[in-house]
Amino acid sequence: MSDVARIIAGLPRRISHAPRAWADRAPESPALRAEDATLTYGELKAAVIAARDVLLGLGVRPGDRVMIVNENSIALVALIFAASEVDAWAVVVNARLSPREIDVIRDHCRPRRVFYTVAVSPEARAHADRHRAAPLCIDGIEPLAVGAAAVCDVEPVHPEAERQVAALIYTSGTTGDPKGVMLTHRNLLYIAGVSGYQRGLVAADHVYAVLPLSHSFGLASTFLGTIYAGGCLELVPRFDPAQLAAALACGITVFQGVPAMYARLMEYAQVNGILLEAPRLRYLSTGGAPLDLTLKARVEETFGLGLNNGYGLTECSPTVSQTLIDNPRSDDSVGPPLPGVEIRIVDPAGRDLGPGEVGEAWVRGPNVMAGYYRDPEATSRVLTGDGWLRTGDLARREADGYLFLVGRSKELIIRSGFNVYPPEVECVLNDHPAVTHSAVVGRRIEANEEVVAFVQRKSGCTVSEAELGAYAADRLAPYKVPTAIVVMEVLPAGPTGKILKKRLAEMAEGMGQANR
Repeated sequence: MSDVARIIAGLPRRISHAPRAWADRAPESPALRAEDATLTYGELKAAVIAARDVLLGLGVRPGDRVMIVNENSIALVALIFAASEVDAWAVVVNARLSPREIDVIRDHCRPRRVFYTVAVSPEARAHADRHRAAPLCIDGIEPLAVGAAAVCDVEPVHPEAERQVAALIYTSGTTGDPKGVMLTHRNLLYIAGVSGYQRGLVAADHVYAVLPLSHSFGLASTFLGTIYAGGCLELVPRFDPAQLAAALACGITVFQGVPAMYARLMEYAQVNGILLEAPRLRYLSTGGAPLDLTLKARVEETFGLGLNNGYGLTECSPTVSQTLIDNPRSDDSVGPPLPGVEIRIVDPAGRDLGPGEVGEAWVRGPNVMAGYYRDPEATSRVLTGDGWLRTGDLARREADGYLFLVGRSKELIIRSGFNVYPPEVECVLNDHPAVTHSAVVGRRIEANEEVVAFVQRKSGCTVSEAELGAYAADRLAPYKVPTAIVVMEVLPAGPTGKILKKRLAEMAEGMGQANR
């Protein structure tokens, strides 16, 4: 039996069993660090038990949803594992979402209780105050707030890890409505075990966790991957290049980030004339956005390590493929698929394409979600009867099995590693009383993408770009707010009235070049 097969065969039933195993094996080993606090695996086990008892005391039952409005913290980790212990679903939601977005998710998932990581997040505190949440203290973790009990339909509880949902991660859909991606214990543990094995994660590793645990990349790959391997996770609520530079100098061994984080780190070092030091660093990787090869070369030259690249999406928990430590690449390949994951590249008719041909990537394997919560129609549109996930991403596979992303057929914009779907932003802008309709496109910049909105105003109405920007900022998470808004008398349209987004994308690119 291969090492990977042994890992898959030995995956536990629930995600909370991973820290419990290390607490029994090495209780004094460090598990979590956050600012000045450090928890050993034995202390983490005690914190999870305390959080579990609080959940039960608050009326949380198996099959309930437990929503956590959060930024990275020890309290968040304890609640995620505590929900697992009682067979509830952890709904992890970034506190930096707008009030409207938080409320839409809450109303859709109907949680028994909502928790807020108020000690580490001003935004979480603001949401807690708005919802009149009460203070809550749990032994071993930072202070929290908790909302009142709500009506909650209990979902079925399954003994099989392949069927029991562990986490509900919301991702905006192509219609602008959020979709709750149901990720099972097996989905998450598969990524933790197998992708962690390919990164060489071991108990001696000290991993920098600034990717939000509310994002599947941060949740499964960074957080659960480290805990499954028995390593130490440094929890960081927000990215700051100076803080990362200091952590690298103090012994971080593994860093995973989106390209924009690497770009900001390189800029910080250059502006301040700092030589970045990382005496123990052994692994760097990126994902969540296109990787600029110039940036890749700068990072690799700085640290003397290869910058590994990968591909994934929330519906795949999220990892589909990643480059390998022992096979460094100078191109922008996202690597071969993980062991046990199948990939097809197909044409619009669903026919398989050959090496080098561009088509839609279809994925099947233990990483593929259980479906979208309370949305069977959307689920059936992306999941085939025999288990293939239609990703909507355009890719090609070369003869050596390595994948390359070409584009996103759903017009998805990836800004600083976060997904921005144009219809969602358009829905908000279109609600403004002076707007007839709008069109949102992405504009590539170094190691990132920007959101650009074109707005057609109503006849006889006046509205400034600044006013529309403020309107959007009140209703959207900061990363979804357009970088630029262009007010037009008429949006370009074809004979059928369809907005010509390709032309607008060219205009946006031209505007960007003029400003550089």
